[in-house]
Amino acid sequence: MPMLEDQLRQIMAEETARLHAAPDLVDRVVRSSRRKKTRGRIATVATSLAVAAAVPLYLTAAPGAVQTSVVTETPDPSASQTLGPPAIDDTPAPPSEPPSLGDLGDGKALKHVRVGYLPDGLRWSQWSYDFGDRYTTSWNYDGDKNGFYCVQIYVYEGQAVQEVDDRVQAHRDEGEGKEVTVGDRTGYAVVEGVGEDGMKGTPTLFLNMGEQRRAEIMFSPVYVKRFPDAKAVDRELIKIAEGLTADD
Repeated sequence: MPMLEDQLRQIMAEETARLHAAPDLVDRVVRSSRRKKTRGRIATVATSLAVAAAVPLYLTAAPGAVQTSVVTETPDPSASQTLGPPAIDDTPAPPSEPPSLGDLGDGKALKHVRVGYLPDGLRWSQWSYDFGDRYTTSWNYDGDKNGFYCVQIYVYEGQAVQEVDDRVQAHRDEGEGKEVTVGDRTGYAVVEGVGEDGMKGTPTLFLNMGEQRRAEIMFSPVYVKRFPDAKAVDRELIKIAEGLTADD
C-alpha cells in the first residue's frame, strides 16, 4: 500500500513539474500525448489503491469464516439518541514538494548537463525538479519562480529515454515536425499541443545527447511572440541545443 501511494505521489509530482513552468492557462496546455499517458498511469495506480483498500473488507466478510456464538441484547433507546457515528478524519495529507536540483546559481548547470547558450535577457527562474532519471528547470526575464517561463529544458536519462523516443516516433508517424542536425548530433523539431484550447502550440526540439540521454527544449507560446517568424524560433532552439553538453 505505501509503495502504491508513493508511486501516485511521484506521478502527480511529475505532472506538477510540467505545469509549474506555465501557471497561466495559455502555458498549461502543452504536450498532450504526455498528459494522456500520465492520466492513464494515474488511473492505473488509483485503481490499484482502491483494490488494495478493499482487500481487508473482503477477508473479514468472506463466507464460510469461523464464527463465535452471538448474544442478542435489547438496544438501549437512550444510547441510540446520544451516540453518533465515529468521527472520520478525511483531511488529505499536504502534498510533499518534489526534490529539486538545489541552488543552480545562474541556472546553466543542470546535474549532468551544462547549458552553454540562452537568448539574451533570460534569468534562471529559481526552481527545478529532480526525479532521478529526469530533471527540469526553466528561465524567464525576472527570475521569479512563480512567473511565466520563456525557455524550459527537460533532460531524460536511462530508462526515461524510451519515453522520449516513443513521443518522437509518434510525431514522425503523424507527419508532424522534422529531423534537424545539431552539430554532429541529431534532433527533431516539432510544435506540440497545436490546437489545444485554440493555442498555436509549444515549439520543441528533442536532442539526442547520446545513447542514454535526451534533452527536450521548449519555448512557451507567449515567448514565441517575441520572434518575427518560425524560422527565427528554430534558429534559437538549435543554438540552445548546440550549447548543451554533458559533464560525464
